[in-house]
Amino acid sequence: EQHYGEHKGRPFYEPLMEFMQSGPVVALVAEGERVIEGVRTLAGPTDPIAAAPGSIRGDFGTITRENLIHASDSEESAERELKLFFPGLS
Repeated sequence: EQHYGEHKGRPFYEPLMEFMQSGPVVALVAEGERVIEGVRTLAGPTDPIAAAPGSIRGDFGTITRENLIHASDSEESAERELKLFFPGLS
């Protein structure tokens, strides 16, 4: 809920929360040069119809709201998300 708090009150918020709580979530940290760009390319666009074959969303996505993968969109977002999901990580 904390991760998606900015969307609270929007029509897609409750279905998104249901989906996110419907099964296991795996969080990981990827590091490296241009890693944000690389992971976002690997993930593909949020809309699975627009995602290229070979991307995670292009190969496995079916519903935009249930898009299989989250990838930080900036260094600032990555820092905030690291603190949220990995509070002991420095």
